[in-house]
Amino acid sequence: MSENEYSAKDIMVLSGPQGVRKRPAMYIGSTGSKGFLHLLYEVLDNAIDETQAGYATNVLIRLTREEEVDVAEISDDGRGIPVDMIEKEGKPALEVIMTSLHSGAKFDNKAYKVAGGLHGVGLTVVNSLSEYTVVTVKRNGKTYRQTFSRGAILTPLEIVEEQNDGKTGTTVRFKPDTTIFSAKNFNSLELTERLKELAYLNPGAHITLIDARDPTAEMSTEYFSQNGLKDFIEFVRGGKEALTKPIFIRKEAESIRVEIALQYINTYSEDLLSFVNKIKTPEGGTHVVGFHTAVTRAITNYMQKSVKRGKQSAEIEGDDTREGILAIVSIMMQNPEFEGQTKEKLGNTYIKSVVDTAVYNEFSRYLEENPSDAQAIARKVMTSAEARESARRARDLARKKSMFEGAVLPGKLADCTESDPEKAEIFIVEGESAAGSSKQGRDRMYQAILPLKGKILNVEKASDEKIFNNAELHAMVTAFGVGIKESFNPENLRYKKVILLTDADVDGSHIRTLLMTFIYRYMKALIEKGNVYIAQPPLYRVSKGREHKYVYSDSELNTVMKAHDGKAAVQRYKGLGEMNPDQLWETTMNPQNRVLKRITIKDAQLADALFSVLMGLDVEQRRKFLEEHSHEVSFLDI
Repeated sequence: MSENEYSAKDIMVLSGPQGVRKRPAMYIGSTGSKGFLHLLYEVLDNAIDETQAGYATNVLIRLTREEEVDVAEISDDGRGIPVDMIEKEGKPALEVIMTSLHSGAKFDNKAYKVAGGLHGVGLTVVNSLSEYTVVTVKRNGKTYRQTFSRGAILTPLEIVEEQNDGKTGTTVRFKPDTTIFSAKNFNSLELTERLKELAYLNPGAHITLIDARDPTAEMSTEYFSQNGLKDFIEFVRGGKEALTKPIFIRKEAESIRVEIALQYINTYSEDLLSFVNKIKTPEGGTHVVGFHTAVTRAITNYMQKSVKRGKQSAEIEGDDTREGILAIVSIMMQNPEFEGQTKEKLGNTYIKSVVDTAVYNEFSRYLEENPSDAQAIARKVMTSAEARESARRARDLARKKSMFEGAVLPGKLADCTESDPEKAEIFIVEGESAAGSSKQGRDRMYQAILPLKGKILNVEKASDEKIFNNAELHAMVTAFGVGIKESFNPENLRYKKVILLTDADVDGSHIRTLLMTFIYRYMKALIEKGNVYIAQPPLYRVSKGREHKYVYSDSELNTVMKAHDGKAAVQRYKGLGEMNPDQLWETTMNPQNRVLKRITIKDAQLADALFSVLMGLDVEQRRKFLEEHSHEVSFLDI
């Protein structure tokens, strides 16, 4: 029999939990920190659905730690998961929900008019991918409990307490399975941002987070909003200068509720958060398309009727009408069609026209009734169109110039000899001394060096025209080979790895942030595709006798010095230029020894908002943020 024969014996049939464990990324996106946190969100969405339906007012999330792995417990005071028997299955409803894919009460719109958990797989997935899951239900004057593990039933449903207090609700406690996940911890910053959003989207609901992972420093935070989107847009705007007052739109049609808050602010980008049934849709979808279409149509119609423009004025495009817009688009609907279980993009085509009609009518009326705001928006739009045209002319001139001069790569680029992008990498280095060491220490075969002079332009505060005329940014764009704006094509990247190499101090961190801001704003696909890294140069070199060790943090230094009883020589590297080429190669550039942190965007909206805080105009807001989050992991998943 041929070894290449393909027959029925090769077909494998996996039951629900087995299939989830075999292909977990199909259900939770990844088995890294994003998927780890997604398990918590699956349980949380069910609790929030109870608040949306009007049956719960309190949701409690408690985080603890067992054997260095985070454990989550989510409770709500809703109706409680049903525990009575499903005759067709011959099993309690709770058991079916926890072990059978596509089981639940959200398919016929009876128990829930609208819901975030839609596919009936959430709790089954959590059970399948957890070392253990314990579900406690208060219902019918009793407390029920059942335990599961990796998709299997550990204990039958049992009554653990008789009660007569009338309380109802559900508590789910689970420990993610570390044989599935590479991560062990829930990202605190991303979780707290999500809880803030849920509080604004569910006005009146009390959402409490108790972080008891460190028993000596237990923290409890309540998230609550009385005014919903009115509070939400004020929070997102932060200290950014407002050009108009907030605009609120609320319409119900065809069993769909559209709620939108929007405001024009003094920035050069669009900041938009979108939600469907309180679930965030980072990739937008038809509801966002409808919003964009309506805004562009309302503004262009208003300007045609009410704004005098010269014959030489730039033509208005959709992007011009959205520059500086801050918007929160939230819709509630039955049977939404998401792309994938992670619900990142809405696909229902008819939603576009529903949102378009609602926003166009209300926004057009607002423009007519508020002439001062309408004129401010019109001026912003015209300025954007003129800047876009000016930037286009500058880019065209640059292209023509490069064509005549025949210059393709910047002169200060020390390129590598490898022509295959999959094998090549480029280090972005600040300063001549650091560039000199890195050029001498690199492997010329596959490592390129691009030195930059000083701190690059802060693109958060700059127009496109200034960006395109900046020599340092122009050198980066040219070296990468990907272009910018409408000519941007990530497939043309000349290096598999783009590595930011800066000093391990405050100034180096600032330069690195400026570089990340530019790449995020203008080359975001490079981050999404996993091409951008941060190099980790050492802070110290500890020597004792002929032995030496490179140390990367103050805490590590303390540990090393204790091991040597404090009797060792310590060299503090104030900058990369102080390192010899062989030391820089050994610690930071040699793939066999170096530590690289890959930059990935967990949540584009969160990253966008934080870039605005860190790199924007409001110094006080930036200081407050840094004080509050100095102990947190970066908002970028590194």
